[in-house]
Amino acid sequence: MLAILVVLLVLTYAVLSGRWVGHEPGWYDTLPRPAWQPPPWVFGIAWPLNFVALAVAGSAVVANAPRAAAWGFLAVLAASIALALGWAYTFYVPHRLGVAAILLAGACALTWVLVALAFGQVTWAGWLLIPYA
Repeated sequence: MLAILVVLLVLTYAVLSGRWVGHEPGWYDTLPRPAWQPPPWVFGIAWPLNFVALAVAGSAVVANAPRAAAWGFLAVLAASIALALGWAYTFYVPHRLGVAAILLAGACALTWVLVALAFGQVTWAGWLLIPYA
């Protein structure tokens, strides 16, 4: 049952972030970006893989961890996704870049907590989450 919650959280994350990223086409292109930023097609490949990795690794962790650890992982995953969605909305819709940076920092920190929790339960799931982190 918890694995289903993981998948639903990740699906919600994918749908809402995609919606907000595409909110105002062209706005992002006007921002100055570093020369080392990958081309746009890389994101089109990487993000679907990240969402699959989150769903697979998260499902494996909650299915194999003791109940309390599974719920702890799920709570951190939900908080991480909430912050990531907050970032996507705040950055791409009202363009509040300062607030978005704070939300992104929180999401990044919780992502590394997720990686550590995954390693503690299902080693391969921890490795699977590193590219997302």
